[in-house]
Amino acid sequence: MYIILLTLILLPLLTAFFLFFVNNNNNKLIRTISLYSTTITFFISIFLLFLFNKSTIYFQGLYECKWLNFFNINFIIGIDGISLFFILLTTFLFPLCILSSFNYIKFNFKFFYINFLFMESILILVFSCLDIIFFYVFFESVLIPMYLILGFFGSRERKIYASYMFFVYTFVGSVLMLLAILFIFYYTGTTNYLVLLTCNFDPFIQKILWIAFFLSFAVKVPMLPFYIWLPEAHVEAPTPGSVILAGILLKLGTYGFIRFSIPLFPFANFYYTPFVYTLSILGLIYSSMVAIRQTDLKRIIAYASIAHMNLIMIGLYTNKIYGLEGSLLQMFSHGLVSGALFLIVGILYERYHTRLIKYYSGLVQAMPLFTVIFMLFTLANIALPTTSSFIGEFLIFLGIFNTNTTIAVFAIISMLFGSIYSLWLFNRVCYGNIQINFISFYQDLNKRELCMFCIILLVVFLIGLYPTFLLDYLNMSVSFLLNLICC
Repeated sequence: MYIILLTLILLPLLTAFFLFFVNNNNNKLIRTISLYSTTITFFISIFLLFLFNKSTIYFQGLYECKWLNFFNINFIIGIDGISLFFILLTTFLFPLCILSSFNYIKFNFKFFYINFLFMESILILVFSCLDIIFFYVFFESVLIPMYLILGFFGSRERKIYASYMFFVYTFVGSVLMLLAILFIFYYTGTTNYLVLLTCNFDPFIQKILWIAFFLSFAVKVPMLPFYIWLPEAHVEAPTPGSVILAGILLKLGTYGFIRFSIPLFPFANFYYTPFVYTLSILGLIYSSMVAIRQTDLKRIIAYASIAHMNLIMIGLYTNKIYGLEGSLLQMFSHGLVSGALFLIVGILYERYHTRLIKYYSGLVQAMPLFTVIFMLFTLANIALPTTSSFIGEFLIFLGIFNTNTTIAVFAIISMLFGSIYSLWLFNRVCYGNIQINFISFYQDLNKRELCMFCIILLVVFLIGLYPTFLLDYLNMSVSFLLNLICC
């Protein structure tokens, strides 16, 4: 299995290196190579499902490469049920992003696709790395290609400001985590994650380390009050960048919590649970209320993402198996649904060259296929039964009700607000009087666009109808995690 993992890491990296030698003007070849590379990477990742043993709690596909033997720091990769689906989500979204960029990217094709391929390789490393030093390196390295994509290929004048805000917020927040990692190395003599799982830190030390990790991961989620960078970054980012940002990069924070903060610092985890609940509920209420007042399509979806990610945070800290599994399922579902919504906005922007709601109405008359797709993803976003989001949110609410009923009530009310503005947005864009001034811009989905959405819809409804497929892979890993924090 480790051979497959290494292939998934190296294939996008080698493709990016190969693109350096392709003629800058040969745009078609560059796009074709990038698309084939990401597609092959996805199909290779599917083999992980067949080779993965669902009945064991241990990490699989372990591979260790000696680095600094003197300091006992080595490069280690491996996967469990949790990281497996983050890797699959990554490899699934990248070919779709390449497809969506065909008409969007107008210049510097090679630079764009090299950055994208480089980012895919780093993300797979983040989700499979089992050494906290290397995890930190890859965790922060993701910022570089995303910063370049945002700064060079952003859609408006504020793209430079947005890229700086994205980089500064996310990087500065991680400084304390680096100090915490150095302390862990000094305290235990190792950075091997598998060894650290067996270590017992003093309760006071746990509290300090938890705060250091929290500040880094909370910025990535993002939680209140660290959310400011996200709407700005989404508005200015190109459509493929927004898809990756919403679909995967936001999951780095929640993945960090479930991989490091929760199992390594169990005492601090219970101690700070009310604090996490409070911030998450405030984030839910605030983002839901602010979203209603937005006039930019991307900002509305960005604030909806903040609300969903804060709900996921509540699920992670229920310390119930169904709460944790629901959060993980919701992360996967949010990556698909939110990514698709940003693709929808990107299609409108390609045709209209604006994202202001006031310029949209009556699209059902001229773009019926688009309207149907938009409706289905809107319903998935509000957790309609039979969609993947419904299963995730149902399990999260089940976990919250068994932990804290008050928090559950506030969370449900906040998500109701989210449903209201999602349905209002769909109604405002697709119904009403058609904008005669923009009649020449009306063009329904082409075959490439329709194919992208059908693939995502297929996965969304398959998971919604048969969630056991995912939960079977997650069950042992989540049970092991709960056993660690409850002992």
